[in-house]
Amino acid sequence: MEIRPHRVINRKITKEVNVGNIKVGGNAPISVQSMTNTLTTDIKGTINQIHSLEDAGADIVRVSCPDEESTKALKEIIKEVTVPIVADIHFHYKRAIEAAEMGASCLRINPGNIGDKQRILEVIKAAKTNNCSIRIGVNAGSLEKSLLEKYKEPCPEALVESAQHNIKLLEDNDFFNFKISVKSSDIFLTVKAYKQLSQICNYPLHLGVTEAGGLFTGSIKSSIGIGQLLMDGIGDTIRVSLSSDPVDEVKAGFEILKSLGIRSRGVNIISCPSCARQAFPVIETVKVLEEKLSHIKKPISLSIIGCVVNGPGEAAQTEIGLTGGGQDSNLLYLSGVPHTKVPSSEIIEKIVKMVEEKVKD
Repeated sequence: MEIRPHRVINRKITKEVNVGNIKVGGNAPISVQSMTNTLTTDIKGTINQIHSLEDAGADIVRVSCPDEESTKALKEIIKEVTVPIVADIHFHYKRAIEAAEMGASCLRINPGNIGDKQRILEVIKAAKTNNCSIRIGVNAGSLEKSLLEKYKEPCPEALVESAQHNIKLLEDNDFFNFKISVKSSDIFLTVKAYKQLSQICNYPLHLGVTEAGGLFTGSIKSSIGIGQLLMDGIGDTIRVSLSSDPVDEVKAGFEILKSLGIRSRGVNIISCPSCARQAFPVIETVKVLEEKLSHIKKPISLSIIGCVVNGPGEAAQTEIGLTGGGQDSNLLYLSGVPHTKVPSSEIIEKIVKMVEEKVKD
């Protein structure tokens, strides 16, 4: 059962670019990204982490290339993974050229800090030759000195002006296969910058609140910032930047998209916070179910409600539902219809079985 959102998001249609076999912009689905935190020279460790990200649903993965050994390692890494790889480049234009030659699908650069025009031309030539896209990555923490002198501090106008300058550098050199980000750790600054940029350019936008923090606080900050923009129809690809396992970034990204009815993956659990009316331990049940159902990739809705106040109503809106009942007589629903009674001790086993059977069907 697919629940239609009450509010339709009118997404801005931007220019479509390719990141390997993933399309970004246009009518393409909003993609979810993450970044490895292993040493890129640790080829086996990096491949294993990328495989974990692929399994979690990542559409695109970024890999840092701080030195020549790292860019050389890219060739072997890319052979062993299926997800498109973005090479993260800062300052050293040769690393960008090497990464493109090694098979990177995209180069994350800030053209303004790559160097003189000749170096930029060489990077663009390598990108064209190797069918490689570019992400212009503007960040409040690394703005050009001239802009900081002009605006005195990072602000939306400074981020947008930096993006415009870098856009012109690429356009003047006949390169248009790129996307843009204007990130900050400040939610207000981030949202205002993206809104301003969206009004003046038609290139796809990579959304994110940079350096958002740990799993709990960072997910909340990112949800507020990225969520606002997505609800306004802005954004073509997202990364939730967390000081946590990169897999958590992918999970958080899909939860944001799932909450807005944009994309669905895995089990969407609707559950109550529990209270004195609960007929079974709701919090512990949900915690265990999240773990035991984490392998499910197909979208499916599940409601876990501790009593009959909201239970039947929520069950009517989900594919599988559980409502707490008195005398250890909880009621399972299938597609909104009462299915069978189940004692509290069998809830986990029954629901996991039902979800897995539903997915197979």
